[in-house]
Amino acid sequence: MTVKISQTAETQAFFKEAAGFANNDGNPRIKKIMFRVLNDLAKLIEDFDLTEDEFWTFADYVNRLGKRGEAGLLIAGLGIERFLDMRQDAIDAEIGQTGGTPRTIEGPLYVAGAPVAQGSTRMDDGTEDNVATVMFLEGQVLDLDGKPIAGATVDLWHANTKGNYSFFDKSQSEYNLRRRIITDSEGRYQARSIVPSGYGCDPQGPTQECLDLLGRHGQRPAHIHFFISAPGYRHLTTQINLAGDKYLWDDFAYATRDGLVGELVFREGGARGVSERCAELRFDFQLQKAADNKDEQRSHRPRALQVL
Repeated sequence: MTVKISQTAETQAFFKEAAGFANNDGNPRIKKIMFRVLNDLAKLIEDFDLTEDEFWTFADYVNRLGKRGEAGLLIAGLGIERFLDMRQDAIDAEIGQTGGTPRTIEGPLYVAGAPVAQGSTRMDDGTEDNVATVMFLEGQVLDLDGKPIAGATVDLWHANTKGNYSFFDKSQSEYNLRRRIITDSEGRYQARSIVPSGYGCDPQGPTQECLDLLGRHGQRPAHIHFFISAPGYRHLTTQINLAGDKYLWDDFAYATRDGLVGELVFREGGARGVSERCAELRFDFQLQKAADNKDEQRSHRPRALQVL
């Protein structure tokens, strides 16, 4: 028999006190949100008749998730980050702010402060020359009318052939496979890099532990992340997911969208001045006009900042 007391006057008064309603200090918005969290959590406990053992197992899981720094990974894996994009898409549609390259999730592996290059750059440090396939990535940043945007910043990052990212993978050099490219007068950007690999959650980590209980895998297709920004234009957070990958449309992070699939074109040795087989990938981005200065900025979520 489940006893439900969460909605009694006594419990509601208790939750209001716990949420800080009895004082005039603190943040009123946070107080309202916390009151809602307490009520929703209490309702979940009652509706599913959670035992104390189950509740404290969950509390321990949250501790382990934070200790491993995997909260952002789990948020992506449970589709919450994708939901935020879906909600923003719906808001945009409601106000008629549509068109251009679709947004998709940022993920938890961005690092601020990557080296800046004008027009073109090499992204890799050469440590995988005998393993990786050289990739030439290029395209244009355009407005919704197809006109080039000069001086746009193409901030991009991706994994190596092992599916690992610099900064988080201490075996890689600083800012390996991370760059900011300023587009030229024709809105063009170019980068020499390597074909990235997809990756999976750590099989022993708390994110995969949760996914296992849901009967789900934790694999991502090969992909390249982008922030695209320019004065007067709306900031774009997106990524290119590579065609042909086994997990292209089965991404545990739900980041693949129509319009964001890139097709690698392979060239035999000798092309582009590279003796071995290489790959080419062209992808153009279209930006919406910014309604205000806030539109030009990316979200202020906490991110890693590498200090040299």
